Amino acid sequence: MTLKIGVVGTGAIGREHIKRITNTLSGGEIVAVTDVNQDAARDVVVQFGLDAVIYPDDNALVVDDNVDAVLVTSWGPAHEQSVLVAIEAGKYVFCEKPLATTAEGCMRIVEAEMKHGKRLVQVGFMRRYDSGYVQLKEAIDNNSIGEPLMIRCAHRNPEVDGTYTTEMAVTDTLVHEIDVLHWLAGDDYKSVQVVFPKKTKHALDHLQDPQMIILETNTGIIINVEVFVNCKYGYDIQCEVIGEEGIVSLPEVASIITRKEAKLGTNILMDWKQRFIDAYDKELQDFMDSIKKTGEPNGPTSWDGYIASVTADACVNAQQTGEKEPVTLAEKPDFYNNEITETV
Repeated sequence: MTLKIGVVGTGAIGREHIKRITNTLSGGEIVAVTDVNQDAARDVVVQFGLDAVIYPDDNALVVDDNVDAVLVTSWGPAHEQSVLVAIEAGKYVFCEKPLATTAEGCMRIVEAEMKHGKRLVQVGFMRRYDSGYVQLKEAIDNNSIGEPLMIRCAHRNPEVDGTYTTEMAVTDTLVHEIDVLHWLAGDDYKSVQVVFPKKTKHALDHLQDPQMIILETNTGIIINVEVFVNCKYGYDIQCEVIGEEGIVSLPEVASIITRKEAKLGTNILMDWKQRFIDAYDKELQDFMDSIKKTGEPNGPTSWDGYIASVTADACVNAQQTGEKEPVTLAEKPDFYNNEITETV
């Protein structure tokens, strides 16, 4: 069985996913595309030699009987509309983050999916598919280090452009940690606080950089996340889980070791796409494989998208108040309590 996929949004990430589904992965075929820029949609069809229909909008694409699943890679504020239309049509959906730009929007998607009666939606939190994070998860679940007590993380970019704002450090950057740390700890967040250290000279006037975010879970795990988006030296993701019996750390990216000019060193990545390229492949392959095998996607759920949105909202509030802010979630529906969490 080949899963026939329609793509909503043919920008950078859309093109990357079209490329991997067409050239790298198995079991999927791009049969329809749409973009607000119709020239971009036509270009991608030519670029990858697709036998695909170009539609004027997401509504027209979704109702095509030849489309089994919808890949939503458009501008973030447009995601909610496309996902809701796809659910209404009974189509599977892979939606890049954010699922919706508000918690209310995410909840509308949750309610629509529950009304439909089975899981249709997977959210593109790719870090759950990264081999290093999978190893951390296995160590925690196997009780290798006892109960987790603290987690320390860093999310560092060499630089960002002038449109990047202080709030985006949460909504575009920290959101990945929000999801993967919730997954690792297996515990909902209770509160958040944001602290602004001394500002780097490399940040533009409108941007506070770096930032320290402190998250507390319901069982008392304290998580410290450093977001530093003008670190200059490279793209660097760190995570260390401190347990009662030991510590586990995210492995470094594999790289050759060079001995030269009285120095011993390894290369550091500068590009986030290279850091998680395997995880992107694995998440989309799992999306297609699990639908064929179980009739439902296997990865991060609409509820996970809702959790990320509520927590991000609390973090943005904490940026503004400087105080510890509560994370108030609705009660998790039974619909999502039996979700499959294996992503290896």
